[in-house]
Amino acid sequence: MFKTIKLVFNTTIIILALIGFNAIGGQKYIEVIKDGVVNFISQHNEDAAKKFGDFSQMNEEFEIDKTVSIAGYKAVIAEHKASGQKMIILDSGKKSILTQDDINSPNLDEKLKYATEKFKYHGIKVKEIKIIDRGLISAYGQTVPYAKFDAQLSRAPISEISGAISVLRTSDGSEKLMLSLSERKKYSQLITSEFFKGVNES
Repeated sequence: MFKTIKLVFNTTIIILALIGFNAIGGQKYIEVIKDGVVNFISQHNEDAAKKFGDFSQMNEEFEIDKTVSIAGYKAVIAEHKASGQKMIILDSGKKSILTQDDINSPNLDEKLKYATEKFKYHGIKVKEIKIIDRGLISAYGQTVPYAKFDAQLSRAPISEISGAISVLRTSDGSEKLMLSLSERKKYSQLITSEFFKGVNES
């Protein structure tokens, strides 16, 4: 009997709430709920990202987009809000995908193409990779080499991309592969450098 009364009472409250919803500015409540959900997801992503490093010094132009599992490896993806450029930090543990020696290697383009075979996604394939520049980048309190590249993709929404790739070893012995990607005409090395210099060891 008590359960029945409680059910009727709850149902009545819900009906009254729906009837009066718009009269009391219901749309504002929807916005509040939506903002709450977005903030919850954002906080969840930030908490998960802490396993990859300390992002507290990250410039406010960037946001943690998501944490994912790629071919058995854990990764965090960040985005430059204005341009959409993506930055990826993949934790390969102690099982190297690429090394710093590879980044400095004269045949890095071949090594990259081989490495991408592990990360095919829905038929998307790297057709061509060309190394176009090299330099140094700051991340996790270190200065490490990076290589900038152009690539052509098949079966992808964007066929021509540019990016930069780097590798570092953290104090716990794990390796982090750092990647930045964007549409070729929109790629910015300044954005890449700005993001990674704000990442430190936890």
